[in-house]
Parts: sequence; C-alpha cells; structure tokens
Amino acid sequence: MLRRRATRLASPPPVSLAEIRAASAEQLQAAFAGPPEEAARWIAAAARAGLLQAQLLYGQILLDGRGVPMDRAAAYAWFRTAAEAGSPEGLNMAGRCHELGWGVPADLTRAAALYRAAAEKGLDWAQYNLALLLARGSGVPQDRAEALHWFRRAAAQGHAKSLTVLGRFLEEGWEGPPDPQAAFALYARAAEAGDFRAQFNMGTLALAEGDAEAALRWFRRAAEGGSPGFLGSMAARLAERPEPVLRELAEEIRSRLR
Repeated sequence: MLRRRATRLASPPPVSLAEIRAASAEQLQAAFAGPPEEAARWIAAAARAGLLQAQLLYGQILLDGRGVPMDRAAAYAWFRTAAEAGSPEGLNMAGRCHELGWGVPADLTRAAALYRAAAEKGLDWAQYNLALLLARGSGVPQDRAEALHWFRRAAAQGHAKSLTVLGRFLEEGWEGPPDPQAAFALYARAAEAGDFRAQFNMGTLALAEGDAEAALRWFRRAAEGGSPGFLGSMAARLAERPEPVLRELAEEIRSRLR
C-alpha cells in the first residue's frame, strides 16, 4: 500500500490547458524529442488547443507512427488545419501528402499549388519541392527556367539540396553555359551542410582530379547519410572503380543494405 501511494505521489501533476496554450515553440520541440508516447499525448493536447506548431508536430508524429499508430489520413488532416491557418510548413506538408499519396489520393497538380503557396511565403523546402516538379514537368508544365528561379531562392537561404541541384544546373549547362567552377563551389557548400548527393559529387570531382584519398572521405560521408535507394546506386558505381578501397566501400554499403 505504501509503495503504491509513494508511486502516485511521485507521478507528475497533469498539465493544465493554460500551460499547454502558453507553451513556446522550444518547449514543444523539447517535448517532441522526448519519450514517444509521452510526446504524442502532450503534443496532441497542444494541437487540439490550437497551437499551430503543435499541429505540425502532431501531424509528423501521426505520419511516422511515433508513439501512436501510424495514421496518414489523420496526419494530413492536421497539416491541412495548419495550412488553412496560413502556415507555410503546413502548406508544404499538405503538398507532400498530395504528391506522395499520404492519407489522400496522389494529386500532383494540387501538390504543386500548395508548394507554390508556401514557396511564395519564403519557405525553402517548398521552393525546392516546387522547383523539382517544374524541372520534371510533374503536375505542372515543365519549365526549367522557373525551376532554376526557385532553386536559387532556396539556395540563397542555405538549403543544402537546392545548392546541390543548382550546382548540377551549372555543371551540365542547363539554362545557361556550363560553369564547372561555380558548380564545384555550390557542391562544396551543400556537402558541408550535410547533403549526401553533394558529398558524392565532391567525391566524384576529387577522383577526376586524381585525389583518391579525398574522394574516399567524401564517399564515406555520403554513405553515412544516404537514403537506401541512393546507397544502392552508389555501391554499384563504386564497385566498378579500379581503386580497391572504393570497391571495399561498395561492399560495406551493400552488406549494410542486406
């Protein structure tokens, strides 16, 4: 009996609605980083209380199934709620749901419209996502010139993936004459910012310059953060190289993917 009573006394008191509504973005982010089940309960309460940041975080929790069963339709509903309140992040995530069919039927035209709305509000990820659709002609007419415009807008904010793609535009001479030196500078910035594709590009450029040691360093960094699909392609390319250390790295990557 005493033990049970002590346990009850040690339990934290419930958080009041006033405290939830007064939560800062930093407090919400700290809660999100905490134990998944506890984070889900706390952030769900904050989302229902109308906190915009909590609605975005709870949508992500539902999308990932972090501390709660995965529910992509519910995740989309929260992203849409944030989007309707004018949140650029909510617009962007609702666009991702429409692009990838998360909780709603895939609709690239709707995705592009949502990305554009968020991009015009200055969100770098939305600018990048819109630029990709424009470059591919997915859901919108293909327009590389406009895609380049949005990649540049995002890159100007330090968006690593946009820096990489912009480097590719310059390296390949899309929408202008090739500029390998400028492309290298962009790849270097993106690689240092953690983009695994840029890191791979830096390794490739180092090999072209005959610096296998530097290439290996960049390839290892790319291997640490690359997506499974990218890593499979990377391993296949490295396996064809004559350098033994690169073939060994290819085998390391393949063993990790098995």
